[in-house]
Amino acid sequence: MSSIPQNHSDEKALIDCVQRFFSKHHVGKLLARCNGMKEKGVSPVSLFRYKLSNIFVGRSMYMQQQTGSFKEAFSKNTFYRFLNSAKTNWLRFTSLLAADIVNHDIKGLTNDSRKNVFIIDDSLFNRTSCKKTELGSKVFDHTDMRFKKGFRMLTLSWSDGNTLIPVNSCLLASAKDTNIIGPVKNFDNRTLAGKRRKLARTKAPEAMLTLLDTALSAGLKADYVLFDSWFSNPVQITAIHSKGMDVIAMIKKSSRIKYSYGGKQLSIKEIYSKNKKRHGRSKYLLSVDVMVGKETPIPAKIVCVRNKSNRKDWLAFICTDTTLSEKEIIRVYGKRWQIEVFFKTCKSMLNLIGECHSLSYDALTAHVAIVFTRYMLLAMEQRQNEDQRTLGKLFFLLVDEMADITFNRYLAIMVIFIRTTFILTGTLWFFHITTGYRILFRAVFFRTTFRFLLCLILGTVFLRTTFRLCILRMNTHCIIPVHGKSQSGHTE
Repeated sequence: MSSIPQNHSDEKALIDCVQRFFSKHHVGKLLARCNGMKEKGVSPVSLFRYKLSNIFVGRSMYMQQQTGSFKEAFSKNTFYRFLNSAKTNWLRFTSLLAADIVNHDIKGLTNDSRKNVFIIDDSLFNRTSCKKTELGSKVFDHTDMRFKKGFRMLTLSWSDGNTLIPVNSCLLASAKDTNIIGPVKNFDNRTLAGKRRKLARTKAPEAMLTLLDTALSAGLKADYVLFDSWFSNPVQITAIHSKGMDVIAMIKKSSRIKYSYGGKQLSIKEIYSKNKKRHGRSKYLLSVDVMVGKETPIPAKIVCVRNKSNRKDWLAFICTDTTLSEKEIIRVYGKRWQIEVFFKTCKSMLNLIGECHSLSYDALTAHVAIVFTRYMLLAMEQRQNEDQRTLGKLFFLLVDEMADITFNRYLAIMVIFIRTTFILTGTLWFFHITTGYRILFRAVFFRTTFRFLLCLILGTVFLRTTFRLCILRMNTHCIIPVHGKSQSGHTE
């Protein structure tokens, strides 16, 4: 069977794009700072670059060896030893890389007054061979409300409203021994391998604070921390607020979670029932000030809005920044939806789940970090194509910064996401796009070309019509004098 032909021009452009990304952000030095280095043999940065670019070529290492297209200077054993290394601190590596991208590339394109956010969420990391995978567990998927085999990929990301940059993550196994299916290896808790597996066995709220501390130590900053109701409880809110950041989160409608309101400890349902709701065309139903926490309570604002999918239901948000308006709280929380798009992109296009079949927990952690690096690369290429400020200093001075997410945009984001998913799936099938490079640049090219041609055609038609009307009006109403007489024969 003949091999699938490759577009060499696209492949060369992809190699140049990856090389520029590695040189600009000093990926090799960051990898060395995180113990990803060797005294002799093939450099780890070469192995990392190969793994990063492999998805865009459209072939795995196995298929490249089978078809004879594998031309690298290392063997598969060297490659797998690099992935299985327990010494590389991938958690710190992605945090340092994200901090370098944000601080040197993105923050300079936006105003200092713009609110940047940390987004925390988890997604299911499926594993079919869970009995042989290290720390493979039965984890609860709160999306489907049932237990599944694999891990919970707890992810921390940074966003300015336009570009989302994944910061770090942790593959969470079950904290209960009865739910662990795969083998459990013992390591010294003082080593990096031991700390990594200890973090995997902790609960999600505690692991969330560890991811935040790692991001802050790497030099990343944000104004707000966003998460959904699954992580929302007073203990986590007060803990994040003590780190100098405010929280905007959706509230869980639980009777066990109490807030101090009117001198009493009340649940969100009791607070909602005791207050009068706003009617008419108001953007929200209720807004009250409460105190959160027992030991060291902090002030917060609760905003209740109508559920768009169910008009009889309502949703509640909490914000520790009481100076924000109700509309601004809802708008800023809308930025959290970007992480859902991130999960969809990583699983559908960047092969997060199906590419790595290793049974080692270290190799799975390395694979997730490499997928996050791929997304950073594509996100920066997309930002450079869409943001005209990246074209040069003249454009930076004359062009406004990219607009932040609007309130109306947040309300329509659900419908747009579903529609975009179907359109993108049909586009990929029609054009047979197999590389991430084509997905990124071809869509931008087609959109820009269509808009240019449309404006050119409409402008030409408008000018021709206007010119003909002017000529007709001159011939009808204008009087041209000839030897002291008009064309009608009357003397002037």
